Amino acid sequence: MTRLESLNQTTSRLKVHRVENPRLNAELLLARSLNLSREGLYRSLHDLLQEKEKEALEKMIQRRISGEPLQYILEHQEFWSIDLKVDSRVLIPRPETEVLIEQSLPILSEISLKRNPAVLEIGTGSGAIAIALAKEVKNLFLIATDISRDALILAKENAKSAGVLDRIKFVAGDLFSPFHPTKGRAPFDLILSNPPYIIRRKISTLAEEVKDYEPRIALDGGEDGLAFYRCIIPEASFYLREGGWLLLEVVLGQSGSVSKMIEEKGNFLGPRCFPDLSGIGRVVKAQKIPVLPPSVKGGRGDLKEL
Repeated sequence: MTRLESLNQTTSRLKVHRVENPRLNAELLLARSLNLSREGLYRSLHDLLQEKEKEALEKMIQRRISGEPLQYILEHQEFWSIDLKVDSRVLIPRPETEVLIEQSLPILSEISLKRNPAVLEIGTGSGAIAIALAKEVKNLFLIATDISRDALILAKENAKSAGVLDRIKFVAGDLFSPFHPTKGRAPFDLILSNPPYIIRRKISTLAEEVKDYEPRIALDGGEDGLAFYRCIIPEASFYLREGGWLLLEVVLGQSGSVSKMIEEKGNFLGPRCFPDLSGIGRVVKAQKIPVLPPSVKGGRGDLKEL
């Protein structure tokens, strides 16, 4: 069997099993089984497929037919033109999350004129957001946290591959738990997060490749999808410098509720919501009002760096 014949056969099989974009999936799976790029595959379509290559392809086809995400099978996903390794330890980075980067860069550029910006990312997962910012802003001090130590291991691998491991401190912990606010010493210019935001009862209605394969801990936003915003927003101002910024990714229908939470907190100027390329409100952005910091006892906590 030639590679072209195998490509056509794989496309037909994926189509029968209602896999979206069956031709593209077939191309990527076959190319991966041959350790080739798509371009390399098309330059060698008339070569014969070897037995070991057939076996490798068949295993990947079975995984895809079962519903496993293509990104997990290929073990990579592009984000902000960075090739990231992804697997079942982390949520697959989505293009719409790039809005967080787009809205962060002007803030960091302005701060860079005065000092090295300090950034906290909560729930880094694959490290996509932190790595993108570290690639774009050279004088950045960045801490990226996650409750999953497995996710942090993968994030560190990605940071190393991207050449920014020495510029990101990966910290194990739930939300702000690794830190203790100190009166008058809020450390960060920017706090940003893409938290779990799916309404719990709706997780079972998600696409099979999401609900059955991506980590539930990265999806479950509680009974109304807003549980993590209720935790992040009240505490964020304790850790933001005067004039610092809070950026939060949201899903369709959440921007109003999240903006209202920020307004009710009282420590921020009026929040704004920015859309993704589909026109869906995707990132809520708010600046901390210059006020006296809260009277909080205690010093900086020990950071449990992975």
